[in-house]
Amino acid sequence: MTHAVPGIQGVHHIGISVPDIARAREFYIDLLGGKEEVKPISWTDNPFIDAVVGLPGSAADQFICRLGNTHLEIFEYHAPRSPAQDPDKGVNNFGYTHFALQVDDIGDTYDRLLAAGIRVHTPPDLSTIKVAPDGSKTGYAATYCRDFFGNVFEIMEIHPNDEILPV
Repeated sequence: MTHAVPGIQGVHHIGISVPDIARAREFYIDLLGGKEEVKPISWTDNPFIDAVVGLPGSAADQFICRLGNTHLEIFEYHAPRSPAQDPDKGVNNFGYTHFALQVDDIGDTYDRLLAAGIRVHTPPDLSTIKVAPDGSKTGYAATYCRDFFGNVFEIMEIHPNDEILPV
């Protein structure tokens, strides 16, 4: 039994800090097909934003793109600058570990990501999706990938099954 929290409408966006916003734009917009629906922003010396993000003296560039049913907010902080990111940070570490993208065809998506130089932990197991004589499908397949910086995301193809529901 699930209980809805009054007032919660859903997840609006996921924020991702990156070391190179131009390269992030190539990944999230050009490769994944994200759509920018609002103008990107930049800030420096903005006491209100500094208070919201909890970083006095912050300066950053940001864009938001829609991927399907949610948004990603991508930041490059110029101040304070983050230490270098471990591109192999384990998903077992505390904190947010990944976000998942439901795709129409995981095999096609996997091939496109590989061709673009995206690191994939392991190929998806396509045998877990069964095709009936009428062309309908059941089951799901998934795998973890890393963007150009090492941030983990998952790709999933989901058809009717008893283990996970589609978006």
